[in-house]
Amino acid sequence: MSLTSSEQIEKILSSAENPLILLPQNPTGDAIGAGWSLYFFLVKNKAKPTLAFYDPANRSKQFDFLPQPKNIRNNMLGSRDFILSFKTNRNKIMSVRTEEKKDETLIYITPEHGSIDPRDFSFTPAKFKYDLLICLNAPDKESFGKIFEENPDMFFEIPIVNIDHHSTNDNFGQINIVNITASSTSEIVYNLIQQVAPKNLTEKIATCLLTGIISATRSFQSKKTTPLALKISSELMDRGANQQEIVRHLYKTQPFNTLKLLGRVMSKLKWNDQLKLVWATVSIEDFVQSRTEPNDLPTILEKIQNNYESGKIFLILYLKKPGVIKGLLKIPDLKMPTEMHLFKDGQIVGDLYEFEIEKNTLEEAEKECLAKIENFVQMKNK
Repeated sequence: MSLTSSEQIEKILSSAENPLILLPQNPTGDAIGAGWSLYFFLVKNKAKPTLAFYDPANRSKQFDFLPQPKNIRNNMLGSRDFILSFKTNRNKIMSVRTEEKKDETLIYITPEHGSIDPRDFSFTPAKFKYDLLICLNAPDKESFGKIFEENPDMFFEIPIVNIDHHSTNDNFGQINIVNITASSTSEIVYNLIQQVAPKNLTEKIATCLLTGIISATRSFQSKKTTPLALKISSELMDRGANQQEIVRHLYKTQPFNTLKLLGRVMSKLKWNDQLKLVWATVSIEDFVQSRTEPNDLPTILEKIQNNYESGKIFLILYLKKPGVIKGLLKIPDLKMPTEMHLFKDGQIVGDLYEFEIEKNTLEEAEKECLAKIENFVQMKNK
């Protein structure tokens, strides 16, 4: 008799010894809350988890108030060994030594008799160090950005548990736990913990989960906040999670520089009612006066989204260098990796679509962007 999905996930989470938890590039607060809580749960479950994500926008810094996992990586370098193999039934190896040079490593092998027959030599990749991939809050493999680009084999050689709440999810795992009625991925992780080992839901785990839910629902103000999300949040508070402290860190405590940049951007916001598009341009002076940099813009874009529930498309343009304007585009309800072909060489970075336009001014780039977005929306609505 085959196992149900619930029984499969319970078995695989209970048996994993070296699981790798993956978050999308530039992870959201929901992804971080779900990832942190699952990490601590697996540690409590006697596993040795690793948590990995690439975060060039430094979004995770906002969540430094949470208890921090010890084993976090921003790349997967060294996650796989390669094996030099020698058959020694005819000629044993007496010694092996290495020598490091500027651009190469030399390996010296001393055989017992004469020279080594090339037919006795082979070079093979070893298995990856992880026995399970747990992918959180990602619609597809490409959402992991640099980690996927540099390690595609890992996603095909290690079993994947795919946990998400977005309707655009590709169901790319061997086990897919995709609940589009859930308010957040953190809510789904809570249910998994309750299913596998509810006694292991500690105050630390509850705090991380509640942080993810509050972030995903914008402190329960979002229209996707469900009665179940409120019930789960209440249970997490009963387990020791401090809602007021979480809200203070997420919404009331912001770096002064970020607030200055946000204020400058908000004062220049524009709205297109037909496209449900919210956009702004950011000048060099805006960065200079607020002492910020382009890496701060994904956070600004997320805050703009949080303040405009009626918006469907969010855009920021800024001057990257003379003659080149860079854009950050966010369309929360669209599966961007397979459907975005707006600009040449545009690419998905986490939950953003990044592109460049060769224009001399922000005004010229703004005009071209609006035309392309309008055409794109018309094509989608046909």
